[in-house]
Amino acid sequence: MGKRVAVVLAGCGVYDGSEIHESSAVLVHLSREGAQAEVYAPDVDQMHVVDHVKGQPTQEKRNVLVESARIARGNIKDLAKLDVKELDALIIPGGFGVAKNLSTWATQGKNCVVSKEVEAALKAFHAARKPIGLCCISPVLAAKIFPGCELTVGHDTECEKWPYAKTADTMKELGCKHVNKHVTEIHVDVKNKLVTTSAFMCNAPMHEIYDGIGKMVKEVVRLA
Repeated sequence: MGKRVAVVLAGCGVYDGSEIHESSAVLVHLSREGAQAEVYAPDVDQMHVVDHVKGQPTQEKRNVLVESARIARGNIKDLAKLDVKELDALIIPGGFGVAKNLSTWATQGKNCVVSKEVEAALKAFHAARKPIGLCCISPVLAAKIFPGCELTVGHDTECEKWPYAKTADTMKELGCKHVNKHVTEIHVDVKNKLVTTSAFMCNAPMHEIYDGIGKMVKEVVRLA
């Protein structure tokens, strides 16, 4: 029986939900490792809906669980029903939905609030000493909840390749240790069983992002 890994999504689409390529990469690599993905999302309204052609918010309203079901091919559960005892690990892909629907990081930065159900899930896996994998922007959730933990969102010096590097500085202000890593690398916080990789925090070729996520997934499954 393969490991059972909870994958928590935040909608469907980089600007207002889960990053689709990151989510797909997580699911593909879990399959490759012989693990069973159990997909969850909170049953809440999105902060807003973004037209992905124009990059602008619209007046539309969408539900995070309903939108996440698109990526999960309909095989998804309400995050409120997650039971850590039935699972071996947790992975949260990135995308702005993490900072908009799973937390208020997009509007409040280090003063953000993590959604009650997401915080409960992260704390439950942490308390059970079960590994947590985070990529792209999702390490900010751990930065907020687990002071002193070690994480990577890539590099901490902003440039064309690393346009979101200031995120690392904000995480440091929360008392975390940020470790600079290339997009194809991961960082493992052994004490907290946190595995992180930068993914689309870096302007990198798609295959490099895919490979970095693969290493994260492989390590999460190994630790489970």
